[in-house]
Amino acid sequence: MSTESIRPLIGISCGDLNGIGLELIIKTVSNNKLLELCTPIIFASNKAINFYRKSIPDSNFNFQQIKDFTRINPKQVNVFNCWEEEVAITPGQLTPEGGKYAILSLTAAVEALKAGQIQGLVTAPIHKKNTQGDSFPFTGHTPYLKEAFAAKEVVMMMVASNMRVALLTEHVPVQEIGPHITKAAIVSKLKLIEASLKQDFGIDRPKIAVLGLNPHAGDEGLIGAEEENIIKPAIKEYKQQNNAIVQGPFSADAFFARGYHERFDAVLAMYHDQGLIPFKSLSHGEGVNFTAGLSAIRTSPDHGTAFDIAGKNKGDESSFISAIFTCIDIIRQRTAYRENRANPMKKLTNRLLANAVDEKIEE
Repeated sequence: MSTESIRPLIGISCGDLNGIGLELIIKTVSNNKLLELCTPIIFASNKAINFYRKSIPDSNFNFQQIKDFTRINPKQVNVFNCWEEEVAITPGQLTPEGGKYAILSLTAAVEALKAGQIQGLVTAPIHKKNTQGDSFPFTGHTPYLKEAFAAKEVVMMMVASNMRVALLTEHVPVQEIGPHITKAAIVSKLKLIEASLKQDFGIDRPKIAVLGLNPHAGDEGLIGAEEENIIKPAIKEYKQQNNAIVQGPFSADAFFARGYHERFDAVLAMYHDQGLIPFKSLSHGEGVNFTAGLSAIRTSPDHGTAFDIAGKNKGDESSFISAIFTCIDIIRQRTAYRENRANPMKKLTNRLLANAVDEKIEE
């Protein structure tokens, strides 16, 4: 089967113009083998692209400019010009312009995703300090995408080859986490996680672990009551209602230290750092942020704008490459899931299709 027939259109938002995003995008799409797997469409401007291309002298990077999607070249990197004006780019600096054009790129890419003009979206990092405001009242990509796609609930899920870590709460100050730990919230997140593991990752019978909130998972109520009063009842209810494999609550430190994450298909952490510190420590720089629960598919690298190395040709594109591969793989898995439900006889064909894509990724 020709890989050209299964090559999806992957949109890429540029992130903060002064951050590491465009450098990593250029490095990532410079690999011609990527064009055998997808058609990249970068939402930015040719001027911004050329600015960073000069700082990466060893890149083999060519692109085609487009202003509408009828002009896409499926065998080349395409740059969708979101703006024409000159924009001051100052790598490593937090400026209003950096945030303004990051949001312009993001909103253009999301509109294309909603219209079906692209099949997946990979977002480069933005900075909350220069994006959050009256015109963009969101703490990051995840809440924005939730509203953009009118999703009732979404889950921030960190994905790597050896683990998946989902978050109950995201960008919430530590002192405000407690009230967000509710039975209803845990049950809702577990439902989304299980559904995503089935349709996006092809796992028929997922195994999910749930972490406790307090040290030693509350130590049977001696160090906090959330485990006994909220988390355990939520797990019990979800298991009974859905015949699901869910275990916990586990003590977070012992769970990762003993390698228990490798026994489960996903882990639900109670708050941001509880999940992301071990994830980033164990994913070896190749982690991916996936927004589960959307009708569309969005991934991103697991790092921020990295102003300290922006414009210095020091960025490592490993996580960005993983984000694109994960996006492609989820597109394939979700398509196969829907086709299998509609027609189980297509299962063998979809397996052959998956093998063809996997062989290309491994080359």
